[in-house]
Amino acid sequence: MNTEMPTHEGSVLFRGYKVWYRIVGERETPGKLPLLCLHGGPGFPHDYLEPLEAIAATGRRVIFYDQLGCGNSDQPHDPTMWTVPLFVEELGVIRRALGLERVHLLGQSWGGMLAMEYALTQPAGLASLILADSLASMPLWVTEINRLRAQLPPDVQATLRQHEDAGTTDDPAYQEGMTVFYRRHICRLDPWPDPLNRALEKYVQNQQVYSTMWGASEFHVTGTLRDWDVSNRLHEIPWPTLVLGGRYDEATPAMTEALHRGIAGSEWVIFENSAHMPHLEETERYLQVLTSFLDRVE
Repeated sequence: MNTEMPTHEGSVLFRGYKVWYRIVGERETPGKLPLLCLHGGPGFPHDYLEPLEAIAATGRRVIFYDQLGCGNSDQPHDPTMWTVPLFVEELGVIRRALGLERVHLLGQSWGGMLAMEYALTQPAGLASLILADSLASMPLWVTEINRLRAQLPPDVQATLRQHEDAGTTDDPAYQEGMTVFYRRHICRLDPWPDPLNRALEKYVQNQQVYSTMWGASEFHVTGTLRDWDVSNRLHEIPWPTLVLGGRYDEATPAMTEALHRGIAGSEWVIFENSAHMPHLEETERYLQVLTSFLDRVE
């Protein structure tokens, strides 16, 4: 957590609930614009994005918020609420409430999917998009995730299949099998860094948003997003776009390349020593790549 830059925390009212936010930095130096960050999941709170706070030292505010249903925001227990339109609307409310008239938008994983959905509404004032470890097509995700899954040890594959068939994905053995996958394709650091563990601890306390929208696990997609696909609309995104991914990412290079090819003029960077969290796994290079892109756009 940044202890040097001034920070401000508060909440925005959205549909009668409080959405928590955190702003790092006080103001922009002339010519700079703020960076608004969208966390993944869905329902995996912002904490794991903490290294991005360092961008504030380059003369711009960095803004995080916990999407409704997770982390420090209100967590109503109503599965019917958790839809893409709700989170697109919430993003617009956050921007207006915080006065972010011109802004860079960074979305990580599900946050990237949300950023694309929001961009496709053609909102005013976007300066650029950063789509990190994300995807445009859930069918492609399922194909690629099954390819990665087939590379797991046979006994792990058998355990996963057994519990999915039986509907017992909350069994500890299934969770252990997922952990094998996560340490290959989510974060390859050992031990996992504190910001990631902190987000995970909050996430496991309430998984309703994730289970409703995604499903039982990263590779058992049974939720409302299972047929989600905006790949045929990527050409509608007109803003400068940076696509980021890890070599070992569960959002595989095939997925991030599809994003890059679909968005005219976009840039594409693969982090060779990372999985799904290059901002944690290769922080120094990640910040350099991101800062260089923002400076070029401005």
